[in-house]
Amino acid sequence: MSVITIIVIAVVVVAALFALFVFLPRMREQARLKARARQLHQRRTRAITEQRQEADARAQRAEQAERRARIADAEATRERAEAQLRRERAAQHERGMADYELIEDEERDRFAGTSAVGESPATPPSDTPR
Repeated sequence: MSVITIIVIAVVVVAALFALFVFLPRMREQARLKARARQLHQRRTRAITEQRQEADARAQRAEQAERRARIADAEATRERAEAQLRRERAAQHERGMADYELIEDEERDRFAGTSAVGESPATPPSDTPR
């Protein structure tokens, strides 16, 4: 082999080693950056999934709470209506308009002629005209 060939081979080897020492750290850094980006993407995906699951669970709990609130509102409305009904019945009793409710069927003869029995002992007084 000639000296020129040996020099060319040596220059190529030196250039290859130089490129390897220069570019290898850069390639390692790029690979490290890609690995970090991939890890960050995985963490982001996991966080998105967790947040959406939590949001779905909270929305479901909110729907259940709204349902319970509607039921409680309906119960409160029913209780208010029941209270109003009781007030109306008390007012009827105060005016003597519901005395027939206080007398049993077998007692109607004893209370004949009072507001509890009225004119006809067989039927309670009615508010509607005949």
